[in-house]
Amino acid sequence: MAANEHTVLQFNTPSTASLSVKVHPLVIFNICDCYVRRPDQAERVIGTLLGSVLPDGTVDIRNSYAVPHTESSEQVALDIEYHHNMLVSHQKVNPKEVIVGWYSTGLGVTGGSALIHDFYSREVPNPVHLTVDTGFRNGEGTIKAYISVNLALVDRQIAAQFQEIPLDLRMIEAERLGYDILKTTAVDKLPNDLEGMEVTMERLLALIDDVYKHVDDVVEGRVAAENSIGRFIADTVASLPKLSPPAFNKLVNDSLQDQLLLLYLSSITRTQLGLAEKLNTAAQML
Repeated sequence: MAANEHTVLQFNTPSTASLSVKVHPLVIFNICDCYVRRPDQAERVIGTLLGSVLPDGTVDIRNSYAVPHTESSEQVALDIEYHHNMLVSHQKVNPKEVIVGWYSTGLGVTGGSALIHDFYSREVPNPVHLTVDTGFRNGEGTIKAYISVNLALVDRQIAAQFQEIPLDLRMIEAERLGYDILKTTAVDKLPNDLEGMEVTMERLLALIDDVYKHVDDVVEGRVAAENSIGRFIADTVASLPKLSPPAFNKLVNDSLQDQLLLLYLSSITRTQLGLAEKLNTAAQML
């Protein structure tokens, strides 16, 4: 790539444009894994984002892969051949996934981002630039999405303007637990199923307490009522099955016993496989 001759303008206020981004948790996990495995001299990791554009214009990012690169204060060089080979390999598995943009680790955009974005603009129209703070400063992962608009004076391009766009990162509870562990700098061990259930129940109880407090504040007149929140709470309560406390306890206990039985059976299977392997090795030695 050519030397960096662009001025980069970054606007952190989300753009009013209709374009928005939906990111699957797998993409974030892939990016963090690539950052951990990066070369020692590399300050950040960049890569390609794969997905599709939904009928409503939302960019659905479902997969990613890292692209080797070298970067200095004046120029950026990408391994374009590796990028194209990886794209062909991914599309053999899922032909519906196409290039929708690129990602980089760190906070915000840098001077070299304009050059990289220019390359991806030749791969796909209006690519999305995703930034992921893998340092998880203050225990939070800052994830932002940008689009680039070229600012020109007459026929001369004078700057690349990166505008932040809305980003939606939705996770199921199991993915949320993994993401929370990922944000911590060090953990002794991964939680088992029962510990994960305990954390989930504690979070659920905290959310229920927040709802109770909000309803009490509205009833007492301390907080103004909002129809949208009231409808959401009413729909949530209406969706819950009507179970008596004994029936609910029986349902939970039966589910817990089924889970413990599966753990027991998997442990027996693992033990039998280990014994079979040792017996096979001993028979070969004899």
